[in-house]
Amino acid sequence: MIYLDYSAATPVDKEILDRFVEVSTNYPANPNSKHKLGLAAKKIIDDCTNNIASLLNIKPNEIIYTSGASESNNLAIKGICEANPGKHIITTRFEHSSVTGPIGYLQRKGYDVDFVKSDKYGRVDIDDLKRLLRDDTVLVSITAVNSEIGIIEPIEQIGELLKEYPNCYFHVDLTQGITKLDFNLENIDLAVFTPQKLYGIRGIGILIKKENIKLEPLIHGGASTTVYRSGTPTPALIASFELALEKGIKNRIKNYNYVLDLNKYLREELKKYNRVRINSDEQALPYILNISIIGYKPQDVQHALELEDIYISTQTACSLNNSVSASVLSLTNDQERAKSSVRISLSPITTKKELEEFIVKFDKVYNELGEKHENN
Repeated sequence: MIYLDYSAATPVDKEILDRFVEVSTNYPANPNSKHKLGLAAKKIIDDCTNNIASLLNIKPNEIIYTSGASESNNLAIKGICEANPGKHIITTRFEHSSVTGPIGYLQRKGYDVDFVKSDKYGRVDIDDLKRLLRDDTVLVSITAVNSEIGIIEPIEQIGELLKEYPNCYFHVDLTQGITKLDFNLENIDLAVFTPQKLYGIRGIGILIKKENIKLEPLIHGGASTTVYRSGTPTPALIASFELALEKGIKNRIKNYNYVLDLNKYLREELKKYNRVRINSDEQALPYILNISIIGYKPQDVQHALELEDIYISTQTACSLNNSVSASVLSLTNDQERAKSSVRISLSPITTKKELEEFIVKFDKVYNELGEKHENN
């Protein structure tokens, strides 16, 4: 098997899984319980939270544990808008569905939504963002890294601009970028990520909410680690999350450079095919390589590669089953490219040998589907 869909989900690292099992076995009590075992479980959570805060240079009370990035994005977007004045939201055309979904919900509730312009690489036009900002702008929501193409947004520059607007809050989905890029969270009010992309265990996410920011909870009732999200916290998930984050940050530069070399190899090989268009420019995150194969249906390509035991993605795993990629269409303004795009995503555990085999199988699929296309 050759797995090239790491941006959707990563396999669990054995050391991280062992950490989960260890804490699950040795700390069985509810951390809200006041007896000895409950207090021991709570200490595990507190120690992990303190270390996560140290790794990210934030305060422990700014960490909210959730069920995943989708819940974290919903809590950030709905929670900030319901707790603060203002009816105007600014976002981009390149957001994940867990961002566009709650923003669309708020739009139906009467919020005014503007989409900031982007340059030819998909990066936010700072001048246009400044033009769009209003006295009643309550939220600017911009992903750090687009999950389909790998566009890296100028988050620090945007954060500097928004410092001048104290009644406007800056929400950033860090899910595809955390541990891959070095982010300064100083000027970000709300940040989201999950270990699902970090070789950790699914079922947990983090929302960073900076201190003193008002937020209305989505889930009420029951003690937890914070008043902003009720529900019994799980020490084993939190401990395994901490280790995933720690390992990712420690190996960030080494992993990035390794994946960058893989990305360069793949680009050069795929450029040899006259129907292939590379949508991820060379400044995009190297972990993601989005291509269009003009005239080919993405599902046909995906299925044909699956028969060769190779796994890639069409759009993102959380996208609705649309035939056109909204991100590729927004970037290229080319309907044909948007109708024929697929995503290949790499990782530090991807090998050069796997990519060489992928190219051999891709060549076979490319030619076989091309013949079918010509015969129809």
